[in-house]
Amino acid sequence: MSTPNANSSSNRALFLASFFTLIAAGIGFSIRGAILDDWSAAFEFDKTRLGGITGGGLQGFGFTIIVCSLFADRIGYKPLMILAFLLHMASAVVTFAATALYKSNGGDAAYSCLYWGALLFSLGNGVCESVINPLVATLYPKQKTHYLNILHAGWPGGLILGGVLALLFCGKDAYIVHLPWEVAVAFFIPPALYYGFVIFKEKFPESETKSAGIPFSTMLVEFASPILLFLFVLHAMVGYVELGTDGWIQNIMNASIGKGATWLFIWTSGIMFALRFFAGPIVEKINPLGLLLISAVLAFIGLRGLGTEGISGTTILLMGTVYGIGKTFFWPTMLGVVGERFPKGGALTMGVIGGIGMLSAGYLGGPGIGYKQDYYVANEFSKAEPKLYEEYKEGEPKSFLPGLPTVAGFNGKKLEDIRAKKVEDQSPEEKKVVEGNLNSGKYALRMTAWVPAMMGAGYLLLVVYFMTKGGYKVEHITGEPDGERYTGGTAGPGEA
Repeated sequence: MSTPNANSSSNRALFLASFFTLIAAGIGFSIRGAILDDWSAAFEFDKTRLGGITGGGLQGFGFTIIVCSLFADRIGYKPLMILAFLLHMASAVVTFAATALYKSNGGDAAYSCLYWGALLFSLGNGVCESVINPLVATLYPKQKTHYLNILHAGWPGGLILGGVLALLFCGKDAYIVHLPWEVAVAFFIPPALYYGFVIFKEKFPESETKSAGIPFSTMLVEFASPILLFLFVLHAMVGYVELGTDGWIQNIMNASIGKGATWLFIWTSGIMFALRFFAGPIVEKINPLGLLLISAVLAFIGLRGLGTEGISGTTILLMGTVYGIGKTFFWPTMLGVVGERFPKGGALTMGVIGGIGMLSAGYLGGPGIGYKQDYYVANEFSKAEPKLYEEYKEGEPKSFLPGLPTVAGFNGKKLEDIRAKKVEDQSPEEKKVVEGNLNSGKYALRMTAWVPAMMGAGYLLLVVYFMTKGGYKVEHITGEPDGERYTGGTAGPGEA
């Protein structure tokens, strides 16, 4: 198999286009989180319904990664990237129709529009993800973990850009002007147009597995490994805690620190963006599984801290920093571990693990964290303030998984009407409702913190397992040992 030239202009262009797909995805994700209150007030949504929309922005991602990974090696990368571009453009059109449909058909129609718009966006993201991970592994076969981490710095880069744009143009306290949410949704379009331009003109290489002549049956055999299946379970938890929490963190923290919530989001995303460029040297020192174990411990501490009632100021910044460091390496390092340990799985194994993470975030993380907030309101606030609960609750109880109790949280429009007032103008009863909303978000974060705790236990088991096997080692696609112990490498980001 010929090794791609890491310094070729075509490879750099493809890497940069791949990077910009994640910039577009990050902006869309960040802006969606910032305008949840706009949607809540405009269409009278409660937290469970908002959680359904945030979940839609992740659900299609998971299915598409898995489906496209089944034939990515056969049909090639370019047709899939063109499909992704078309899906991203279609998502904007569908989302923009929500207001008109609300006026003519009510809240259910608006919800359907926003959900399907988010779902189309996530489908486009999923097609991109099915390509860019194996593509980068093909472009840089001896430094997979390192370049996958650099690639996935595009995600927090998009979150930062989206966060800054949200501060300037989203919400009633926007620093410049509160733009209509339709304009904010369109912020992802420029980077999408850039990657679209590149993919139409550049030639894509064959995948690593196709160049090596690896048959599909051999790729399927990789799934018989118990270690790979265990990694799938762990990555489901990664999707829940990283993407599920990030979809809600601005909305939750906004209840206590206002626009500071977006600054906190930008800060944690900035940590992730910077540190992912240095994953290679870190992995060289402590190996990928050790890095994941430390990350899980930090994520648990950070989320528990952010979920503590009564914290403010410096403590919020400290816990947010700990959480930001903890979540930084989860996703790309898990992809790197799969690429290193199961290289013959190619796009298929990497696509499946990415899809599982996204499905978990979409069906469990986003809706589940919204449900936890409504659960707190329906079970804790309602006991303390039954009359206020009846006055301010959403009319229709909802759940998000069969077997769980249905709950009704606060009506989004009524809650926003209270928060639109100055604190001194709010009645004592209204202040209780605001406090109940704040506590519901803190409760959701505390409960979510147990997910990285379970992840930490899983990573510890893997560390111990590989110690009994002589240590974590990289598998080469030909079965020959690589020259490096870990493929993180020490190359700088300039070589991308």
